[in-house]
Amino acid sequence: MKILQRGLVYDVTTVPDPRRAASFTSLRVLASGTILALFQLGSAKHSLDATLALCRTRDRARTWERIPVEFSSVVDGIPGSLAAGEIVEVRPGRLLLMATWFDRSDRSESVFDAATEALRPSKQLISFSSDEGQSWTGWRELPIRGLHGCAITGPILQWADGSIAFAFESYRDITATDPSIHHAAWLMPSNDGGESFGKPVLVAQDPAHGVYYWDQRLCTGPELGEYIALFWSHDLTSKQDLAVHIARNSVRAPADSMPQPRATRITGQITTPLLLPDGRLLALTVHRQDPACLRLFCSPDRGDTWPSELVVYEHNEKAVLTQGSTGVDYRLYWADMFRWSFGHPAMVQLNEQDVLIAYYAGAPNCMSIHWAILDTRAG
Repeated sequence: MKILQRGLVYDVTTVPDPRRAASFTSLRVLASGTILALFQLGSAKHSLDATLALCRTRDRARTWERIPVEFSSVVDGIPGSLAAGEIVEVRPGRLLLMATWFDRSDRSESVFDAATEALRPSKQLISFSSDEGQSWTGWRELPIRGLHGCAITGPILQWADGSIAFAFESYRDITATDPSIHHAAWLMPSNDGGESFGKPVLVAQDPAHGVYYWDQRLCTGPELGEYIALFWSHDLTSKQDLAVHIARNSVRAPADSMPQPRATRITGQITTPLLLPDGRLLALTVHRQDPACLRLFCSPDRGDTWPSELVVYEHNEKAVLTQGSTGVDYRLYWADMFRWSFGHPAMVQLNEQDVLIAYYAGAPNCMSIHWAILDTRAG
């Protein structure tokens, strides 16, 4: 595997915008060949003024332009901020955007409340476009009843029959701080292009609630409804991150058949999978401990072993962090998450062997969106 090209999707140092923290990247290849990159843009990560920005390329990532669209962060008259978003082409020419919105009416500087270990109230929003993202419908809410602290976690899955699934996680929010509410990872399927969604399908939750399977990232498997999920896994008892965990299942499987995630040899945090046509499974992972980097792993057996790896980006972290790899203070770890100045990798397939990746990187509160094209062939 090797790096073929690299560049910038959005360079915050060259634009006259006071919002210079770009982060939380997503990618989508459209039927026309256009590639869209969606990301959060604010004066800081999860700042009060955080919104979504959209860029596109029509020449295989060589040049990018920002689409001049503004996404409102006021929902039902309540001021908020937009976190991550994802786009899927539900049918040729019709795009669905799903995003997480946080209530910021109390003007708090953080979406995480350390005192209660809970998130600000959130909503999951939906919008549609029929002109490749040039314009969008107004937001409408996707209600998720019975769950709190919900937030989008990576790409919207799409299978060959057109069915899709929205990936998200749930936790506590400041309106529901009961310690009996535990973290879980979910999918919500839709068979009509996002016009309606079924009940949430549980993807992962530790029965003992001692391990959090954070920030799931999923890709589709070869069968309808099949998925492969990778998890940033954190052990609350030993106060440390574990190896990245993996799970394979189907949204069509019985609810009681959910397998427990198992450990891989990959160390890191957010890890994005992609299943190639030849059956190899890629995993693009953020490694925040020394050496801070992004690494691409390749598995010939869909995640059982990971013999190949490539460092695709090395980072000099300039943020002042308080937590290391062991003895992690949970509340302070959350504070570090808002300081990290690289990560959140996205990955899409360009052809049989090449993939396009995107991620954010820079200095604290001055982070741009980067891209690279990788040749995944062995040798």
